[in-house]
Amino acid sequence: MSFSCDMLNSQHNVDQNFQRLDPPLTESGTKAAEQLGSSFPEPDSVGVVMSSPSRRAIQTAFSIFRNVLDRRYFDPASGNGVEAGAVFIVDPDAQERSALPCDTCSTRESLQQSFPYIDFSPLSDAEDATWRSKTGSYSEHDEAVNMRAMRLRETLEKLVASCEKSSRPNVALVTHGVFMKALTDDSSIDLPRPGWAAYRIEKDDVGNVVLVAAD
Repeated sequence: MSFSCDMLNSQHNVDQNFQRLDPPLTESGTKAAEQLGSSFPEPDSVGVVMSSPSRRAIQTAFSIFRNVLDRRYFDPASGNGVEAGAVFIVDPDAQERSALPCDTCSTRESLQQSFPYIDFSPLSDAEDATWRSKTGSYSEHDEAVNMRAMRLRETLEKLVASCEKSSRPNVALVTHGVFMKALTDDSSIDLPRPGWAAYRIEKDDVGNVVLVAAD
């Protein structure tokens, strides 16, 4: 399953300040994500929640899957999370395409301070970390974006395979609207914000991993 989280009521969309670095959700954005979570089908089938490392994506994931994620990811005093719940993973490959400040993630150190119960070890905190500078394989250019999308699809394939025999066989991905076009190889996709769509993992004729919309 895949989710778009590039919400119209993220802070930068409300104030039209696209130079704001890694903006959070607004209060109304959080409420919209919580409402989506209350209507999400078969939440107990989700074994892994993967998210872009942007603040709004992480906030969206935790608002939607508050009663799905394992309780170790929450402040013990909050009462959120469930025993033996879903695993949470951040993956820089799931971040938004553009190099604008609003689509550039915070440093690993800053994210760890904001979300102390999450494991951010998949992120490098080097000053020249390409996942933050949007250079190299994280560039906003077509070739790099398409390669990143392919890499993420391969990661999703492995995660789905690891979950398929469990009682929680589905993987949920919280990502962004523009990057979704590359990830799904569908330039016309335009999910509600927030919104969701379900996909199957398959291989094409030459063996590449693709996402196919579920019936």
